[in-house]
Amino acid sequence: MAKIIPIKTPMREQPPKERIRNFDEVPYGYSIEEAIQEAGRCLQCKKPKCVEGCPVEIDIPGFIDFIAKNDFKNGINRLKEKNILPAICGRVCPQEEQCEIKCIVGIKNEPVAIGRLERFLADWERENEKIEIPKIPKKTGKKVVIVGAGPAGITAAADLVRMGHKVDIFEALHQPGGVLVYGIPEFRLPKEIVFKEIEFLEKMGVRIYMDTVIGMVKSIDELLSEYDAVFLGTGAGLPWFMQIPGENLNGIYSANEYLTRANLMKAYLFPKYKTPIMRAKRVATVGGGNVAMDCARSALRLGAEKSFIIYRRSRTEMPARDEEIHHAEQEGVIFKNLSNPAAFHGNENNWVKEVECISMELGEPDDSGRRRPVPIPDANFMVPIDIVVIAIGNSPNPLIAATTPDIEVERWGNIKTDPKTGKTSKPGVFAGGDVATGAATVIMAMGAGKIAARGIHEYIMQKA
Repeated sequence: MAKIIPIKTPMREQPPKERIRNFDEVPYGYSIEEAIQEAGRCLQCKKPKCVEGCPVEIDIPGFIDFIAKNDFKNGINRLKEKNILPAICGRVCPQEEQCEIKCIVGIKNEPVAIGRLERFLADWERENEKIEIPKIPKKTGKKVVIVGAGPAGITAAADLVRMGHKVDIFEALHQPGGVLVYGIPEFRLPKEIVFKEIEFLEKMGVRIYMDTVIGMVKSIDELLSEYDAVFLGTGAGLPWFMQIPGENLNGIYSANEYLTRANLMKAYLFPKYKTPIMRAKRVATVGGGNVAMDCARSALRLGAEKSFIIYRRSRTEMPARDEEIHHAEQEGVIFKNLSNPAAFHGNENNWVKEVECISMELGEPDDSGRRRPVPIPDANFMVPIDIVVIAIGNSPNPLIAATTPDIEVERWGNIKTDPKTGKTSKPGVFAGGDVATGAATVIMAMGAGKIAARGIHEYIMQKA
C-alpha cells in the first residue's frame, strides 16, 4: 500500500487583500490533477464510516474511487444518486463535523477532503456541459405540493419526482433557492451555481411558482384539496433580537435583512441594482455562527474599514465552521470574543453610534455542552460603531402555523414532526428542514427533505 499523504491537498484561493474588494468566490476549487491526488488518499474502506456521517447517505467511497480512476462522469452520476445539489453542498456543508470527522484516514492524518471532491465533480459536470437528466419512471397519478424552494423543499421535490409523482413548488420570494440565495453571500456560494442546480430540477419536470405566499394566497387546507400531500419547507426566516436598550435605533439590522439586501437584492452591485444598503466605516456583527461570519465579511466588501464580531464565548465555542472563521481572520475581521452587548447608544438623530459591551468569562457547561458565558462585574466597555447586525438566530415564520391551527408547533414555533417520516399532526402534511428544527445546516435540511419524501411516498401510495 502506498504511503498516505498526511495532509489534504490544498485548495487555491483569492488572496485576502484582493478578495475583500470583490464578491467573487474565494476558493478556486481543485484542478483535475489535484482532485485525483486527493482522491488517492481515500482507503476505500469496506465499512465506510464516512457514509454514516452523511445526512443524505451519499456513497462517498464510490464517487471518490471514480475520481481516482479519472472517470468523472460515473463519479458525478454516483454522487447525484443521493444528492441533487452537490455543487452547493461541496461549498457550504460542514463536512468536518459530519462525513470527514468519521474518515479513517483522519485518525492519524488529515481526513480526506470529501467536500472539495464533491465540489470538483459538480463543477466538472457543469463546466463541461455533461449534465444528464435522470430517467423518470412512469407517472403514479399522485400530486405533491412543496411549500418553499429551499434546500429541504428542493431535495424532497427531486426525490418525489424520481418516484413518479407530479410535483409543484410554491415559493414566497421572486427567486428559488431559499437561504441559498438570500442568506449565503456570493463569495461563498455563487448564485449562478444555485440556479443551475434548480434548472436541473425543473428539467426533471418539477414546476416552481414564484411570489406565492402560502398562508395568504392559499391555505394549507386549500392545497390539500388539490394535492395528495403537502411538504412544508419554509425555513426559519423570523430573526431573533437581543431585547436590550437601544435596539430600535437606526442603523441596527437583523442578519436576515442585511444579507437579503446584499445577496438576493444584489445591493453589492448598487447602483446597477437599485437596492440601497448602509455602507459604513465601522460595522459590528453580534453572534458567532456562519451567518455572523457572512455578515462581517460582507461588511468589509461593502467598504467597512473595521468589521467587528462580538461574541459572548471564546473562539473555541464558536458554532461557525473553522474555514469561515479562518477566512474572516485572514480578511481582517476583528474578533471581540468573551463580550456581549448590554445596550446600544445613539446620537441626537437616533442613529446608533456605539455598543456597550459586558466582558464575559466561561463557567460550567450548559445544555449545549459549551461552557456558559458569565458576566464579569464592572467590566463594561464601549465600541464605537456606525452599523450593527444582529446574527444570533432565527425562528420559523408563524404565518402557516397561525393559519393552520391543527398543525402542532413547539415552543419556538418549530413545526412538530415525526423525525422518521416528516409527518406533522395534520394528515397529509409533512415538514422538514429549518421549519422543524430551527436554523441548521443546508445538508441537514436536505436530509430532512429525503426522509419526508420517503414518508410522503408511502403515505400517498397507501391512499385509496
